[in-house]
Amino acid sequence: MSTTKKIAGAALAAALGVTTLSACGGGDTKDKPAGASDAPKSKTVTLVSHDSFNVTEAVLKEFEQQSGYTVKVLKSGDAGAALNQEILTKGSPRGDVFFGVDNTLLSRALDNGIFTPYEAKGLGGVKPEYVLDKEHRVTPVDSGDICVNYDKAYFADKKIAPPQTLDDLVKPEYKNLLVVENAATSSPGLGFMLASVGKYGEEGWKDYWSKLKANGVEVVDGWEQAYNERFSGSAGGKKAKGDRPLVVSYASSPPVEVLYGEPQPAEAPTGVSTGTCFRQVEFAGLLKGAKNEEGGKALVDFLISKKFQEDMPLQMFVNPVTKDAALPELFTKHGVVVEKPENVAPETIAKNREQWVKAWTALVVK
Repeated sequence: MSTTKKIAGAALAAALGVTTLSACGGGDTKDKPAGASDAPKSKTVTLVSHDSFNVTEAVLKEFEQQSGYTVKVLKSGDAGAALNQEILTKGSPRGDVFFGVDNTLLSRALDNGIFTPYEAKGLGGVKPEYVLDKEHRVTPVDSGDICVNYDKAYFADKKIAPPQTLDDLVKPEYKNLLVVENAATSSPGLGFMLASVGKYGEEGWKDYWSKLKANGVEVVDGWEQAYNERFSGSAGGKKAKGDRPLVVSYASSPPVEVLYGEPQPAEAPTGVSTGTCFRQVEFAGLLKGAKNEEGGKALVDFLISKKFQEDMPLQMFVNPVTKDAALPELFTKHGVVVEKPENVAPETIAKNREQWVKAWTALVVK
């Protein structure tokens, strides 16, 4: 599975391996993060993450000044691979905090008992719909919506209204227009499959995919190939002469097209079909057996601080989960608000994920 969400550029630009960063600051300077007034044995706290974790250097330095910790970030591939490594090293973790497990993998992480319960300072400021673990083994950090994106120019030229719902995608006017990622190898691919489960239920989602296949859906291995090679609306897709004007990507992809446009366009060249979305939520947790537990607690507190939450959208192209964090203008001007994304309970995903993916593969790929 590819790393969750990290829209154009962020996931691709993230370097593999270990990066030492100045530790980071919470938004509220009145209260020091957990452990700031103590003299811990170690002044280094290690964050294990997927490759897309990123934060502004100045924000990290502020946390260092407030807490006295230095943060070492151990980037470990995509979200699934990173989680697998922590399960294999359960009890003797490679770091103190794990960031990047999302609601599609959450039950797997919790069932394997890799986290120590910790109720983060500031958790009351997190929107309650994101607090999925009442035992506080994990803390919600960000959210993002996997959605179909469309090439505005294509649909304007053809004088066809772009699709807005999952039902629309099986209509004849959208035949041979959609490219999706493989649900067995890609996080957005899995999320889009789960959107169909959420919409049509366990009895109806396979019938939907049969219709989608009959309507000419194209399946590729991952987001990079789908978005930057096959999709006609992205900058990369234009260069690659992509001919599919519909692609599974993210609700935050249009702002990214503006941010990295040369020159920057006044309007995003792509749009979002808001009735096709599945909401991902990413979490962080204190690893069981952490060498620097107090530092780990301080780091978890920081991840839901206003300072980090407001820095995060332009660093990882995801949305804050706290009530007081404001989105940057790029998001408010060029992004969309998904009012009613599809959701599937983490425990339902955990129980059925493997069999659903096998059934999807047999139906759509083979």
